[in-house]
Amino acid sequence: MRLFWSANSPYARKALVLVHELSLMDRVGVVAATGGPLDPGSLPLAQNPLGKIPVLERADGPAIYDSRVICRYLDAQAGGRMYPSGPAQWETLTLEATADGIMDAALLMVYEDRLRPEGLRFAPWVESQWGKVARALDVLEGRWLSHLNGPLDMGQIAVGCALGYLDLRHAARDWRDGRPGLAAWDRVFAARPAMVATRPPG
Repeated sequence: MRLFWSANSPYARKALVLVHELSLMDRVGVVAATGGPLDPGSLPLAQNPLGKIPVLERADGPAIYDSRVICRYLDAQAGGRMYPSGPAQWETLTLEATADGIMDAALLMVYEDRLRPEGLRFAPWVESQWGKVARALDVLEGRWLSHLNGPLDMGQIAVGCALGYLDLRHAARDWRDGRPGLAAWDRVFAARPAMVATRPPG
């Protein structure tokens, strides 16, 4: 298998953290890809016509994409350890979706600043995206800490990568302020070998 990724993409990091946690590094080769909405660069368009990463090439079928699809596939290859069965699966999937939503909003904020000409940027729209992030963080602090502090699953990996992306691109907003439980969890989780090995260079 080959995983197309970018070191600063939180979605790609999520998949690569899972590769590490599942001990699949000997089965998954990593291929660097760069590009963006205005210039596809070296993005694997033949494998994913949407021009997004991560993308996973596999021997038993066509390439698959979207980080959640890739993570479910990789987990199945390793015996299904990161997505619980039964009622608990809905908590894990919801937590993963919440983390992905944080990444979505945070990335749109970056695009507004980097891709839109300065005179056309719309500050209220940027703040509305941060409002989504802040509400999600508050929910993680108030509702999800017991899950985050439980056995490792895909929801935790997704949240760890989302928080890492906030540190990378929006550190000045200080997401830790007023969220001591989430901040304490992140200090421990960010030190996991898989998280350290995939830390974005900036």
